[in-house]
Amino acid sequence: MSRPLSERVYARLVADDGARDELPPAVARAVPANATRQVGGLALQGAGDLVVDPKTVLAWLLGAVGAPAVVAGLLVPVRESGSMLPQAALVPWLRRKAVRKRVWVAGELGQFVAVVAIAVLAATTTGAVAGWGVLAALGAFALARSVTSIASKDVMGRTVPAGQRGQLNGWASVASGGVAVTLGLGLRLLGDGGTTDATALAILIGGGAVTWLLAAGVFARIVEAPEPVEDADEAPGALATAVRLLRHDRPFRSFVVARTLLLVSALTPPFVVTLASRQGGGGLAGLGPFVLGSGIASLLGGRLWGRAADRSSRRVMVAAAVIATTATLAFLAALQVPTLRDTAWLYPAVYLVLALAHTGTRIGRKTYVVDLADGNRRTEYVAVSNAAMGLLLLATGALSSAVAGFGPAAALLLLSALGVAAVPAGLRLPEVSGERAARR
Repeated sequence: MSRPLSERVYARLVADDGARDELPPAVARAVPANATRQVGGLALQGAGDLVVDPKTVLAWLLGAVGAPAVVAGLLVPVRESGSMLPQAALVPWLRRKAVRKRVWVAGELGQFVAVVAIAVLAATTTGAVAGWGVLAALGAFALARSVTSIASKDVMGRTVPAGQRGQLNGWASVASGGVAVTLGLGLRLLGDGGTTDATALAILIGGGAVTWLLAAGVFARIVEAPEPVEDADEAPGALATAVRLLRHDRPFRSFVVARTLLLVSALTPPFVVTLASRQGGGGLAGLGPFVLGSGIASLLGGRLWGRAADRSSRRVMVAAAVIATTATLAFLAALQVPTLRDTAWLYPAVYLVLALAHTGTRIGRKTYVVDLADGNRRTEYVAVSNAAMGLLLLATGALSSAVAGFGPAAALLLLSALGVAAVPAGLRLPEVSGERAARR
């Protein structure tokens, strides 16, 4: 008798050492199905993320509808901080859920509704109404994402053994990267006329919304065993939990510091895209190479970073910091040479390297925080680290924006300094991924 499809896919995707003792028996038997479902669902979500990326597609959209420039500057902070800040407040509520995949599914449905709203606004409004409307819908999207972010890592920790989680995140990046390559090539070909078509972008975003609906259906089929829940009155408050962890849990505090310094790979790309647009790269054709770069980075980096993260997620974060910082400094040097500064390939090439580094940053930090703890402690770690990052991202983004008043080069120098500091901070983190998997 042939094996089920999920087991065959799992065997080809994941290096499985058979260590499943940490999981309940029913969940241990379902690991191949759970793993393939999570790769598929995360890949769908990642593909959707590409068409509502505030650094590329939404920034281009706001230009197409004539939105105020100030709205474009708020896209990344609203998207990132909005998905992180609420998470600490969600911990007491989530800890009272015996089955947490349902929370994940609810968050996916919320993102679907928000993206549909963005598509409708793109197709029917212009100017300030379109800009502020898209920003409000993006805020709703971010709130729904905060729910899925905290629940997804919890469900992965409950349903997939250590030593495989980085590989799953990596394969999800590879799959979404394939979608991005296709999308980038399509934008490049369809946009050769050099004009930005808001209607085409609205259709693209509306189609992307379907990925969250499909992902919700996939995640609903994950096999998760109910676990004991806490009494509502006994669960600690969000602020008390955050203060306790950041004050007394040194490994966790070190992770938050290192993760903050890794913002170099997240905040540098928008400056590269902005400089590219000033070089005459507007329209759908100009957007294509950056979306294509995101896809290539996911295809190349997903599997590589995923396997490496299961061996040592902290080293993946360090390597990503080195790559992002080196690329940023090399880009600054290239801008000083007129012949290089005026070359069209410079900006997409640098964006590609930064996207590759950011893929490593994301996979490394996701794997690290899931492997760092078990049970409800993992829930606390994910929520508090993301909430802290939301505040720090707002502060760092505001600082880099203020420094950018002296020119993009000044902001890039500041972000490069963060990247340099991220290397020793990452090396000081305790090893959890490879060592933890080996013990099991």
